[in-house]
Amino acid sequence: MESIDVVMLTKNSEHILKRCLESVYENVPVKRLIVVDASSTDNTLKIIGDFNDKYGNVKVITENGTRAEARERGIQEVETEWFMFVDSDVVLCKDWFKKAVKHIDDDVGAVWGLNIDLIPNVKNKLFMKSLALVARECFNLRGGMHDTLIRTKLVKDIKIPRKLHAYEDAFIINWIKEKGYKAVIGDDIYCLHNRPMEDWDLKESISLAALEIKCGLVYSHIFRYAFYYPFFAFYWFLQSLGKNFGDLFSRKSKPKMVR
Repeated sequence: MESIDVVMLTKNSEHILKRCLESVYENVPVKRLIVVDASSTDNTLKIIGDFNDKYGNVKVITENGTRAEARERGIQEVETEWFMFVDSDVVLCKDWFKKAVKHIDDDVGAVWGLNIDLIPNVKNKLFMKSLALVARECFNLRGGMHDTLIRTKLVKDIKIPRKLHAYEDAFIINWIKEKGYKAVIGDDIYCLHNRPMEDWDLKESISLAALEIKCGLVYSHIFRYAFYYPFFAFYWFLQSLGKNFGDLFSRKSKPKMVR
């Protein structure tokens, strides 16, 4: 396969954007990087500009609507036979594209790489493995656009409901399946999802859960997915809380030295 267009949605994405774009250009043959930006006010556009200075193939579009509108706008700009959605807060694994094309067949409309969330202060290998397993199940339930290769002709006519600021990825995957094509999971490809630290606090977790549930109600067959993300955020919260209390109790119980 020749080079492909890559579509990326951004909004104040500076925290990991440089590393994200480095992983894209290192592991994907990028014909054009199509950035759909929601009027970022941080260094997002500067970082993108630096990559355009280096590669000369970046197109930036401003779109202040929902993610549904942003994804549809990006799709409209695609000119290659296949294209890729990459989220601005992920880092692709080595040789992502080379491995992904091995999963392409005549009846395949999309290839998705596993999305592994990196949770602050959680390094337990068993838990991290469970993240990958649950991520796989989540894709089966609702799809995902973190790192997804898509056959362009299947989505050029797509009309995503404007209200979908979440679950727009589910709509895209279902659209592809309804045209008789499969969305397959590449078990040998993945991305590391680096959500901003503020997304892991309890208030933000509740907000994300509310958004998932609100949009998930539109698609009742994948409604149960809405409980996955809050679970992981709450799991991290409990681990962090337990660790902090454990450290506190350890300090309190430590015997004082007698001089």
